[in-house]
Amino acid sequence: MKRIIYIAILLTFTVTGAFAQAAGAGASQTTNLQLSDAIELSLLTSSTVAMEFNTVNDYANGIESDEHTFQIKSNKKFVVRVKVQSSYFTYMGSSADPKMKTNSVLKFKIASNHTGGTLTSGYTNYKALSTSGSKVINNGAAGGNNTFSVKYKATPGFTYPAGTYTVDVVYTATQS
Repeated sequence: MKRIIYIAILLTFTVTGAFAQAAGAGASQTTNLQLSDAIELSLLTSSTVAMEFNTVNDYANGIESDEHTFQIKSNKKFVVRVKVQSSYFTYMGSSADPKMKTNSVLKFKIASNHTGGTLTSGYTNYKALSTSGSKVINNGAAGGNNTFSVKYKATPGFTYPAGTYTVDVVYTATQS
């Protein structure tokens, strides 16, 4: 009888052990991110530069604009170029079109550079703008908060009649 009880107990543990599972389980999943080159150039201040000439001194010595700040977000190094859209200002006024040349009247400079890149061709001083464009910042660092500021100086002299003179200045950021 003892043998039958012993066999029954042994059989019970054997059957119970066969249905037991190991504690814990795991799984893994591969996640792929497909990143592409990305760059954005935005203006953080007003998109219009207003320069008003009110005195004889303004005409004789020119006036400077306020600083205008740009922000670049890029996942690669970049360069910044600048150009004017036209060789002449567009004139709105009561006189015949006086044909004011942009490169003889309007100049610009980089007032501050927080891009991690280097300024090219002495743009810490005022230089004329051209329609062919110039590289002004080289090797800007990848990142999401790169900024630079520009200032303009206009010196029209006394040759041009009263009116509003307009030209578009185009900034381009390109990954390198």
